[in-house]
Amino acid sequence: MQVMIRIGVILAIIMWPAYGQAQVQQAKGKASVTYEGTATATPEVKAKALRDAQVKAIEFHYAEAGEAEAATFDGIRDKIVLNLDRFILDSTTLNEEDRPDIRQYTVVVRVTLNVANLRNAVKSASTVTSTAPSDKSALTFLFVSRQTASVKVYDARVYQRTDRNMTDDQTTSAKQKGSEGEVIGKARMSTDGSSSSRSARGESSSVSTESGGSTVLKANESTWRLVPSSNLNQVFTRIFTTAGFRVAEAAYVEPLSGGKLSVAAVEEDYKSGNDLKSITLQNIAGGLRNAGVPYLAFGTLDVGVLDKDPASGLWRVAVTVNAKILNVASAIPENVAAVGPVQYSGVGPSEDEARTNALKLAADSAARELVSQVTNAKLR
Repeated sequence: MQVMIRIGVILAIIMWPAYGQAQVQQAKGKASVTYEGTATATPEVKAKALRDAQVKAIEFHYAEAGEAEAATFDGIRDKIVLNLDRFILDSTTLNEEDRPDIRQYTVVVRVTLNVANLRNAVKSASTVTSTAPSDKSALTFLFVSRQTASVKVYDARVYQRTDRNMTDDQTTSAKQKGSEGEVIGKARMSTDGSSSSRSARGESSSVSTESGGSTVLKANESTWRLVPSSNLNQVFTRIFTTAGFRVAEAAYVEPLSGGKLSVAAVEEDYKSGNDLKSITLQNIAGGLRNAGVPYLAFGTLDVGVLDKDPASGLWRVAVTVNAKILNVASAIPENVAAVGPVQYSGVGPSEDEARTNALKLAADSAARELVSQVTNAKLR
């Protein structure tokens, strides 16, 4: 029983950063203020430095979240600065230093942020949220969770060639010369003869060899199997709805598309590759126009291999996200927001729980990043 309680406590601690801190998070900030006319920093100077440090902490929170989140903060900075108490639950001074020699006071703080209120501030400032309900844009989403089913690995293709050239040059010559004579006179006969011979032979040869070839490597081919993730629809629906869109799942839009939007076709494309086929994209655009839905959020959540988390000893799974929002209202559809590839990890006492936690975290984070980009673009 104690073992089970211990596991439960560990799990709660591990899961708290991913979900508990989704609404409450901590951040640090540092600020320095110069002063004149006094020997030391006055309470007013210290109060200003403290306020500036708290704002810096909020800036750090948004900067750590990514470019889109940082840009979002720039749009609501004044509203947050004027109402810091609504966004900061607690503030602790970690260090302070007064330098009278240079008339400068510095303070470092750690604050506990009300992330829920920060997100509400972002939503209230978005164009979509400020639009009348009847004028809000419709959005549907189609995300596929998948895991590698098989990988075809190709051996290197090696081609070798050897060229050999041989040259043989031979020269042979022979020459022979001879003469014979006879003289007869009175009582004496004499003969004479001579002979000469000459022979020459020459031979030369050469051999040259040239080797060459090439090695061709072919990329591996992967096939995927879909991972049931109907519970992720709730995550996407909640985030896109709270962002101000009129949200409908793709399964409900499909019958209104005139037979062009096919959830099955999208899933089939993602089983064999990372991109949708051209004909699939064209059909999606035409189908959404038929249904009167200008925006589509779509992409993949790829589940990685299972391993052990070294910190907790629990199972850990990583999920890689690639996501986009497509605007089909214009003649040529355009991507108005994109995320990834970015990876998120989840842990749990079993493979199923670790995978589910990772998928939820990936879906939540990707959807929020897409919403931030749409907010910054002031889309309706």
